[in-house]
Amino acid sequence: MTALKNLSRQSAPAFELKARMMTLSILRVLSADIANLFRQLDAKIATAPDLFQNFPILLDFEDLPEDAQRGFDIAQLNWQLRDRSFVPVGLRGAGDVLTGIAAGVGIGVIAAAPERVRKQAKSEATQPIATNMLIRQPVRSGQQIYAEGGDAIILSTVSPGAEVLADGNIHIYGSLRGRALAGVRGNTEARIFCHDLDPELIAIAGHYCLSDSIDESRRGTSVQIFLRDESLIIEGLQAQRLETTK
Repeated sequence: MTALKNLSRQSAPAFELKARMMTLSILRVLSADIANLFRQLDAKIATAPDLFQNFPILLDFEDLPEDAQRGFDIAQLNWQLRDRSFVPVGLRGAGDVLTGIAAGVGIGVIAAAPERVRKQAKSEATQPIATNMLIRQPVRSGQQIYAEGGDAIILSTVSPGAEVLADGNIHIYGSLRGRALAGVRGNTEARIFCHDLDPELIAIAGHYCLSDSIDESRRGTSVQIFLRDESLIIEGLQAQRLETTK
C-alpha cells in the first residue's frame, strides 16, 4: 500500500509551465556611460525609494548603437542594479556580443519580434475594447484590480497602496490616491480619466510617472492622462469641456 501511495505521488503533476503576459517596467539604456546612468538612476530612486524595492525590470538596448554595446559592461550594470534592489529579468535589443556576455552573467535574452509581428500586435492593441469591469465600492489599500481585455470603471475612491490595472482605459469617478496603470499590454491609445488626482503612480503602456513628478496645479482636479511622443500628458477635463462648447 505504501509503495502504491508513493507511486501515485510521483506520477501526479509537480508543476505547470504557462506563458503569461505580465506588466514589466523597462529600463531603456541610452548611453554607454554607466557612471552617469547610475547618477541619474540614483536621483530617480531618491524620489520614491520604497517603490523600487525588489523591482523587476527588462533591460532594453534597442536605442544603444551596436558599437557602443561592444564596450558596455553588462556585468557591472547587473550587480549595480541588484545592489539597488532592482531585479533584471532579461534584456532585449542587444547585439550578438552583448547578448553573449549577458548570458554569461545569468541574464535571460528576449528575442525581438519580427517587424510584421510587432505591427500586427500594435494594430491589435489599438482595436476598440468591449469587455469592461465596473467597480462600485472603494479599492482599498493592498487590493489590486485588473480589467483584463477592457476598461476599469471605478465609481469610488482608489486608496493609497491600492492598484488598478487595465488593458484599456481607466475611469475613476472618485479620488485616485493609489496606482493606476492603463494599457498594460501595450495599448498606447489607452487613457486614464480621474475626478480627483493625487496618485502614487500613473502609467500608460509601461510609461510611468511618480507622484512627485506631477504638476501641483493638477492635484485635486479632474484630468485625463494620455501618451504623446512617449511622454505622459496630464490635461484638465474642465478645460477640454470648455473648448468643445465654443
